[in-house]
Amino acid sequence: MKKNRIRFASSIQTRITIVVATVLLMALSVNLFAFRQSSQTVQRIHEVFASNAVIMDLSDTLASAQSSMHDYLSTKSSASLEDFYRYEQRLREQTDDLNDRNVGNELLMLEKNIRSMTQSYLTVSEEAIQARRARNVEEYKAAYAQAATLFDYINNYIYALNSRRFSQNTENYLSLLRSMRNIERMSLVMILSVSAFALFLCIMSVRAMIGPLSTLSAAAESVAGGDFSVDVKESQRPDEVGVVTNAFHKMLGSIRDYIESQRASMEKEAQMKENELSMQAHLKEAQLKFLQAQINPHFLFNSLNAGSQLAMMEGADRTEHFLSRMAQFFRYNVKKTGGDAALSEEIDSVDNYIYILNVRFAGDIHYVKQIDPEIDLEATRMPSMILQPLVENAIQHGIHDDHENGIITLTVDNVDEKENETGTDCVRITVSDNGTGMTRKQLDRIMEPGVSRKEEDAEGGTDSTGIAIANVISRLELYYNRDNLFSIWSDGPGTGTEVTILLPRNSVRTERD
Repeated sequence: MKKNRIRFASSIQTRITIVVATVLLMALSVNLFAFRQSSQTVQRIHEVFASNAVIMDLSDTLASAQSSMHDYLSTKSSASLEDFYRYEQRLREQTDDLNDRNVGNELLMLEKNIRSMTQSYLTVSEEAIQARRARNVEEYKAAYAQAATLFDYINNYIYALNSRRFSQNTENYLSLLRSMRNIERMSLVMILSVSAFALFLCIMSVRAMIGPLSTLSAAAESVAGGDFSVDVKESQRPDEVGVVTNAFHKMLGSIRDYIESQRASMEKEAQMKENELSMQAHLKEAQLKFLQAQINPHFLFNSLNAGSQLAMMEGADRTEHFLSRMAQFFRYNVKKTGGDAALSEEIDSVDNYIYILNVRFAGDIHYVKQIDPEIDLEATRMPSMILQPLVENAIQHGIHDDHENGIITLTVDNVDEKENETGTDCVRITVSDNGTGMTRKQLDRIMEPGVSRKEEDAEGGTDSTGIAIANVISRLELYYNRDNLFSIWSDGPGTGTEVTILLPRNSVRTERD
């Protein structure tokens, strides 16, 4: 557990994470420092000229109060009176922030004088308005003249205060600008220093990680060229590079041991080759004798034809018909295996097969054909040996235990592209029975890719032509170069089984190759 912790702490991912985090933290610290210093400087610059803005605002309010008072005294308008009282309230609020004490500072004394004269101005203005209401012309004219004089004095004091403050603030502003330039230079130096250090840290970290990998890459290239004498020493690094290096070292040792073992076994293998060639010669001789002992299929159906002619000459019509159908069945199987055939030939093969079985089982197999007369059976071609195995499976696995009540139905009809998954018009062939049916598991097993005929026979336990359902599906798909051409369905045990194959019309071959 401790070893795993050390390896994790020293892994390449952890190292890269630490380097990236360190660089980002340093860059963030420099940016935060520069941002803080800039914000403080901007705030101080704002505060420098804020006092000038306050004095200018006071001057504007005083002018508005004087104008509204003059309008009221001239017109006695209630709107002008409301404006005056609003400006009066605002003047009182603004002058409350000014200095009201005797101090040694000239600027503060100017503020005290402005505050005192503004209060006197408001008192005289109120007297003028009250005299105007009382229609005392002489009194409100005298009060207005006094207020105008105070207004001029206040403006002169405001101008003097604003000028002196502006001069003082200008010096402070220039000092702050110099400080800001120093902060900019300092920030630039810090950013460059951090960038240089980060670059150095990245280069050293990458070199520490890539250096061993370059050595390992050169060794791997030599091994790929067939030079197994290259020496790769074991690494003491606890990270992934060390793990890969040690694994490569062990792999080289294993390859060398394998080469030595191969050399040791070469002589034994050469001796075994001689024995194997001798055995193969004897085996080929035995296979030749076995093939010579096999019955020629053509000899079989020729013999059946000879038996059919003999039965006809002796007047055994049923025997003659049976042997003739047997000969046709075997001839078709030998001739068509691996090629294609007309749909009519496939149906004839099924008819012959059913006839042979009915002779064998005394006519117990009930067989029904339902063929659409509009389908050209001769022109419609398909892979050979497709229908007979399906009918055989229906008989052996469907109605094998109940021939008397079992029915095999062969249906051939047309189906358009909307009724199937191939996306084209098709000839649909259905082989169905009313026998034992199948479970969902059995259906899935049959449709499972790779199920061999031997496995199907092991489940069914009956004779077979040797052509599996999987073989039928594969040949259909290869012949038409598409899938979804075969389906099998049953509602369950005792409900029968239905097998459907589709022959796409736009892929149907109308001529023999």
